[in-house]
Amino acid sequence: MYVSELGEQWRRSRLRPEVVHLDSAAAGRSSNAVIGTISAHLWRETERGSYIAAEDRVEEIARDKRDLASLIGHTADELAFRESARAALRALLTYWNLPISTTVWVAKNEFGPNLVEFERRGFAVRPLPDADIAGHVDTDALENMLQFEQPDFIHICHIGAMSGIVQPVTRIVEIAHAAGVPVVVDMAQTAGHTPTVTGADVVYGTSRKWLAGPRGVGFVAVRKDALRPVEIESSEAFVAGRLGLGMAVSEVLGIGQQRVFRELALIGRATRERLDGIGSWEVLEPVDEPSAITTLAPPPGWQPSDVAAARAKLLSLGILVTCADSWRAPLTTEQSLLRVSPHLDVEREDLDKLADALRTMGY
Repeated sequence: MYVSELGEQWRRSRLRPEVVHLDSAAAGRSSNAVIGTISAHLWRETERGSYIAAEDRVEEIARDKRDLASLIGHTADELAFRESARAALRALLTYWNLPISTTVWVAKNEFGPNLVEFERRGFAVRPLPDADIAGHVDTDALENMLQFEQPDFIHICHIGAMSGIVQPVTRIVEIAHAAGVPVVVDMAQTAGHTPTVTGADVVYGTSRKWLAGPRGVGFVAVRKDALRPVEIESSEAFVAGRLGLGMAVSEVLGIGQQRVFRELALIGRATRERLDGIGSWEVLEPVDEPSAITTLAPPPGWQPSDVAAARAKLLSLGILVTCADSWRAPLTTEQSLLRVSPHLDVEREDLDKLADALRTMGY
């Protein structure tokens, strides 16, 4: 299952990590080809001059834009690059002609820094109700709410920073559009991870996570037949990074994106089955949630600082995971969690090592 032919292919294309890398939701590991693409362009800038080197790669960048746009369900002319997902959101909110008293509806898994951006601009934020204990948006309740009131837009984290729950974005978009409400989707955790063609009006994300591209490159796509803010392309381009992202996207498309999505969902299931209940750590996602992210609630009585200490202990043992503190999803929890996010190259022994370590830190 998670020692498949595809996993072997993914593993062979990159350096062997010095740690058990179970942290792709923070930053994936770029392939040798991605690193080579970035390095080659940096050398080219030295040889030819930065602007001339960029002009030399106009056709490649245009092709890369088309590839990324196809992955996220937009067209190349709707796509712009920024430095990160958060920079993309900031640019959107800066140039979008919204009302002075803007209202935005969000899922309860909303990323804390996104809420900060809304609050900084004086937006009225309303959380949507959950359909279940896992935290999926209640789309029936949303449909009913929209009969009586319409926000200026709905903002959805497709997958949040503190859970592997995949929100039903396609259904949310369908319901919202029937009421004339635009939808913005944060797909920082889903591009290259789960299906991202949703019909949303605006989507944005980052290169560095599941696409396994470089840091310092984000993107935003605004559907031209919906809303249209001022041009939001970053004026200071990390061209080498954009080319690296293009290579990363081409690798996913070359494998077959649906194949990648299916494999990562299987990895998520295998991770949850292996870790649930170990040392009284509790898996929070349904076992069949179609994502590779697993979050673990600590044993009863643990404080957030205990979870941070557990993460540090794991790192000392050569196991890399994230301590997901409550600022990541302040509408959901006050407790810190361990977030485990293996990619295609995870091995059975990696999860066994994590399980053995957790057993010594639980009850």
